[in-house]
Amino acid sequence: MSTFLYELGRSAFRRRKTVVAIWVALLVALGALAGILAKDFDDEFTLPGSESQQALDSLNLTFPEVSGTGASVIVVAAEGDEITGDPYRAEIEEFVEDAEDFADVTAVTSPFMAGLEGVVNAEETAAIVNLQYDGDPAELGDPAKQVLVDAVDALAAQLPAGAEASAGGGLFSVTGVHISWVEAVGVVIAFFVLLFTLGSLRAAGMPLITALLGVAIGMILIVLSTAVATVNSTTPMLALMLGLAVGIDYALFIVSRARDLMAEGHSAEEAAARATATSGSAVVFAGVTVIIALVGLGVARMPFLTVMGVAAAATVAIAVVIAVTMVPALLGLAGDKVRPKPAKKRADGTDRPRPDQRFFGAWETVATKVPALTVVLVVVGLSLFALPASRLELALPDNGSAEEGSPAKINHDLTEEHFGPGYNGPLVMTAGILSSTDPLGDMQALGEDVEAVDGVEEVVLAVPNPTADTGIVQIIPEFAPDDQRTNDVVHELREMAPQIEDEYGFETAVTGSTAVAIDVSEQLGRALLPFGIFVVGLSVILLTMVFRSIWVPVKATFGYLLSVVTAFGAVVLVFHDGLFASALGLSETGPVISFLPIILMGILFGLAMDYEVFLVSGMREAYVHGAGARGAIRKGFMSSARVVSAAAIIMFSVFAAFVPASESIIKSIALGLAVGIFVDAFIVRMTLVPAVMALLGDRAWWLPGWLDRIMPRFDVEGEGLFHQVELRDWPEPDSPYRAYGEGLGVGDPASARPGGLRSGAGGASGALFAGVDVALLPGQVLTVTGHGTVAFLLTLTGRLNADRGELKIGRFVMPEQAGKVRARTPLVVLDSAEDSLVSSARELAKLAQEPPELLVVDRADSPRDERTARLLTELVRSAVDSGSAVVLGVDDPDADWMIPPQSTYTLLDLDIHRGESEPGSADSASAPAPASPESAPAQFLGGHR
Repeated sequence: MSTFLYELGRSAFRRRKTVVAIWVALLVALGALAGILAKDFDDEFTLPGSESQQALDSLNLTFPEVSGTGASVIVVAAEGDEITGDPYRAEIEEFVEDAEDFADVTAVTSPFMAGLEGVVNAEETAAIVNLQYDGDPAELGDPAKQVLVDAVDALAAQLPAGAEASAGGGLFSVTGVHISWVEAVGVVIAFFVLLFTLGSLRAAGMPLITALLGVAIGMILIVLSTAVATVNSTTPMLALMLGLAVGIDYALFIVSRARDLMAEGHSAEEAAARATATSGSAVVFAGVTVIIALVGLGVARMPFLTVMGVAAAATVAIAVVIAVTMVPALLGLAGDKVRPKPAKKRADGTDRPRPDQRFFGAWETVATKVPALTVVLVVVGLSLFALPASRLELALPDNGSAEEGSPAKINHDLTEEHFGPGYNGPLVMTAGILSSTDPLGDMQALGEDVEAVDGVEEVVLAVPNPTADTGIVQIIPEFAPDDQRTNDVVHELREMAPQIEDEYGFETAVTGSTAVAIDVSEQLGRALLPFGIFVVGLSVILLTMVFRSIWVPVKATFGYLLSVVTAFGAVVLVFHDGLFASALGLSETGPVISFLPIILMGILFGLAMDYEVFLVSGMREAYVHGAGARGAIRKGFMSSARVVSAAAIIMFSVFAAFVPASESIIKSIALGLAVGIFVDAFIVRMTLVPAVMALLGDRAWWLPGWLDRIMPRFDVEGEGLFHQVELRDWPEPDSPYRAYGEGLGVGDPASARPGGLRSGAGGASGALFAGVDVALLPGQVLTVTGHGTVAFLLTLTGRLNADRGELKIGRFVMPEQAGKVRARTPLVVLDSAEDSLVSSARELAKLAQEPPELLVVDRADSPRDERTARLLTELVRSAVDSGSAVVLGVDDPDADWMIPPQSTYTLLDLDIHRGESEPGSADSASAPAPASPESAPAQFLGGHR
């Protein structure tokens, strides 16, 4: 990864104008496409397969009169007037007649219709007009809403002074993306943090430019996706919050690292490439963890939540790609203008520490002075938030959470004031009445049974459909849709199903938007544990692979859980208990959005892993380079604390900016994320982590050997890259060698048996070969024999890593660029039953036409037939003539019939390079450096290095 990103960063630096132009062109093209194809957002939450959703879908076929989208108009008489008298009655009736002609309206119910109950309140001061539309809210869109609002405004103008009229209902659940100037406050704060951290106006502008570009592209893609998918209006806001935060942070990590490298004396190009490789590797890893966690929201099996997760994940992915391409391109445009000024010197010539270094040095000292005390204080303190977190109440939003002053919010509040909270969330019981001999009588009797249930305010309607095969009972509960007691009413109504079937022979189901919301909330609750196991398990696995440790991921995961609990507790204190509610612009308290816990857990997981990777990778890098356990903690902390603090402050600012101005859904998510980020970065990662690491000491980096061998490696610290860069001009600039190595050795016999290849003679324990030096120029031929031949050939072709020594194949450094060597260096095996390695006559002939720079053949003295022998001879001759180097594995050391007569070749007998004798013994040769190209065609000299 680091090697790929190094080359990507260098390429972006050199082609900076092209990279910038491509991103800008992509933004413009996607924007134009979205303008043509985009549709409205849809805030209707559905749960395929649930009882409520199945019943609702069935009504579309059996009772279309009550399917589609509903809307309501509430009219409130002036003080002292009655709604049933004139002019109210006449004006309402006229409005009903006009509304019947609205586009897509299938039915309008007058509150004065005979036999209709519950639409005029007991005091006769308010009445409700219900409208039914053909189509879902997304299809109807703003035009339908505007027509209704205009008509209601006209109605209100005809009523006496003091009367009110407002439209609301399901039609108004469609909303757009609302972004105010308040959200920009977070970006402004982020800019000043960047300026303070980086100390350069140009450098500070880079993360903002890339983050805004990434968010713009992500938002456009989300808007564009409405053409083919149902997307709710929370999705773009969530993507905006997350995209801004990670976009700024990811770019900051790379820019900061590049400036540090420039301060060390590297050129602007080399600094950009190395920063992209090292910090870019951590950015990719951190981004992948966020993406996996967000995509993992699909574990809840809820389409709207899956769409939210995928959309947010796509925005994060764009932020990652922009960080590793656009940032080095901008560094290329800036060049040396972002090189930091030299550090101030003390009188003795040493660098004077910056104020932040003294601050973070003191922080680390306090955190680790008495590490056990630090751990106890942090764990106990944060665990106290588990008490309010245990009282977290969840519900899906209704129009009560709409923006203050909007028609939907006014309608909701007026309905609750004059009719009761249950009228904002009616329930519907459906009944299959095909077997009924008295549909009207049975439905009336069923309605009376339902009205007797505790928690039911009244039954408004209990009627069969025109074909008398389906009946509905419209139920008004006593409580608000988001009240836990309404959940109890729904469950009690569903528990009546066996009784109703015994008495009437009807199968029933409870549905309606409120029942759907309850089912969604309960499904989310059930999904929370599996998702938590998924996230925690993923955390342990990924961090174990990155840090090669057992205790580091355990500690990181425990800290993550503390951050999540604290975030939940803070949300409860504000949104349930009302703490600081007025200061945060919260008009009412109550349950929070049902998917808050799973969203919060997913996002905090990814961001917590960001800080863990950037902080602890510095500690690991110091530890593997020889610093003791205690010294590694301080060195890693000091190298990362400034950037991690800046990143956390930026994320906190971006999330916190959404709290005072956003709708309640976003408020709760933004508050939880802001608190979670602050706690995770400053209390868990920068305080608890150093203390735990100090307690563990060297044990922090312990990993069982068997686990270390089977796990893949992620070079987040860039050790492989530094090795590659170090050997880039080894043994000399523009080296002509096709293969060059010193002190090569392979010590595990089992590693020389991939794919059914022979393992060499014998099978004795110990090294297969050791202390082998190689310098092979174009046109030279080497024959290899003895125990370990296959291991040696696999090493030269990039299919096996040497245990020790240094090796380059052409310009490629091993093992970091083994993949490129494998792609360019085929391993030809004669007389083998392994199909993937056997070279047919056609393949040998094809290789002879265009030989690779390094031709490697095993079993070269054991062709299957005369034709294969002839083709091999032609292949070797062609390779030598074209300037390739040739390596032949043979059983017979004297076999040379396949080598062109004019060629000179060298024989390497690996049996004398088994590593079993001590340096200077009789069977061990001295090991001078390989000869230069001018002095010798090839050298294969044994000896221990």
